[in-house]
Amino acid sequence: MKNVIYLIVLVLLSGHLVSAQETTTEKKVDKPVRSPWESGTLINHQTSVTQYKNTLEMVISHRFGTVENGISDVFGVMAPGANIRIGFNYSILDDLLVGFGTNSQKKYQDFQVKYTPFEQTRENTMPVSLTLYANAAIDGREEAVFGLDYEFSDRLSYFSEAIVGRKINDWLSVQASVNFTHYNAVDSLLDNDKIGLGFGGRIKFSPQSSLTVELGVPLKIESIAQYTSFTDHPKPHFSIGYEVSTSTHAFQIFLTNGMGILPQELYMYNLSEFDSESIRFGFNITRLWNF
Repeated sequence: MKNVIYLIVLVLLSGHLVSAQETTTEKKVDKPVRSPWESGTLINHQTSVTQYKNTLEMVISHRFGTVENGISDVFGVMAPGANIRIGFNYSILDDLLVGFGTNSQKKYQDFQVKYTPFEQTRENTMPVSLTLYANAAIDGREEAVFGLDYEFSDRLSYFSEAIVGRKINDWLSVQASVNFTHYNAVDSLLDNDKIGLGFGGRIKFSPQSSLTVELGVPLKIESIAQYTSFTDHPKPHFSIGYEVSTSTHAFQIFLTNGMGILPQELYMYNLSEFDSESIRFGFNITRLWNF
């Protein structure tokens, strides 16, 4: 009889221990936060979002001319100086994508990679996200643009960036980044290298709609400068916009003082202020396909 009682007690205890173990295991699972950003692109900068594995992402980006002529050219819509890029990104893994794009400005052909090794989690086991982004672009213009001593390497430029972001609550997300730009060939009296800082935010005011803001600041660092006078030092680029999104689409419309779409163009060559003479409308359209 004692043996039977011992057996019953052992079975009950083992069931309790298994249940306790399962509960403990469940508590250890801390999933990534939901939708820290609505898409992989904020306005000009990247976000921590990389789409799920085997997702194809198409991104169409457009910058109109400046609004300085007002209604005569429909506030830049019909003005010269527009810029467009069409790109495709493919997610090899849930946190890793590669992409290619073609750009009307300087006929750039660009290749990019983005990796998010750390995602912010719901229980703050990981309080922030960390994203690494890099691209390489080929200037496709005719050889005469590059001068008499032309080499193919003169066409190449590079951009790399580390982004730290956090979803503060259901309606506010912020991020900051440090980046490095390099051009193999530049105009005389310009530096080949530039370090910059980026900042961005999203205020979500409905399930599909958000206000977005972005700032990029090229730094004056004498230790890497070839010309410490900083001739034609690039201006900060600032953008503010509206974003609407669904599960497969994102549409962004914004005001910006930068013509460039590739980040290295903005950090190396933007000479426009955010004023009535230089701002321009732009938009980004994102479409996803899952395989």
